[in-house]
Amino acid sequence: QVQLVESGGGLVQPGGSLRLSCAASGIMFSIRGMSWYRQAPGKQRELVAGITNSDTTNYADSVKGRFTISRDNAKNTVYLQMNSLKPEDTAVYYCYVFRYSTDYWGQGTQVTVSS
Repeated sequence: QVQLVESGGGLVQPGGSLRLSCAASGIMFSIRGMSWYRQAPGKQRELVAGITNSDTTNYADSVKGRFTISRDNAKNTVYLQMNSLKPEDTAVYYCYVFRYSTDYWGQGTQVTVSS
């Protein structure tokens, strides 16, 4: 079955950096587009960044220039490098893949940006 396992979250000061990882199994990873979403308390889940199987990327306006999504097909892993973090980036971050008409989500990893 499909499994998405995120890691790399934590507490960081404003201006700091974190790198999230999402290890995928149960899918042909190299042919799938992958995405990162986030959900802050009391807010709807929102798309942060996506990457296609040909490495085309897209970003939410709020993270452009600060976050970078990348993938390593040999490791079945997608990454989210987050720099210049702000308190408003605080959220649970989820890895996502759409496969055969089904949405798959990871369990989420908490990112807290606070001094």
